[in-house]
Amino acid sequence: MTKSKKKWSQDVTEHSNAMDLKEGVFKSDDPKKIARSIKHSAEQSDRRRSSPFRAAMSMLTFYINRAGEQLSKKRRGTLEKTKDELRKDFGRQPRH
Repeated sequence: MTKSKKKWSQDVTEHSNAMDLKEGVFKSDDPKKIARSIKHSAEQSDRRRSSPFRAAMSMLTFYINRAGEQLSKKRRGTLEKTKDELRKDFGRQPRH
């Protein structure tokens, strides 16, 4: 597929300069484990342009949105719980 035919989200996934995530991080069923891994990646990255919290939350939200309807209800629930775990890990109040 030519570069112009790729979706922008695919390009971001393949060439993101924001931070390096541990491979398979989103496959875990444990929201705390996912949150810890994303937090660690965000804090270790020297390429991100925003705070570690914003970078971590943006990456998680991007993944959820990109997966869209492909996510099962259970999987989406796990990832939504991960958002609250990230908030806790960064000393912020969970929304739920």
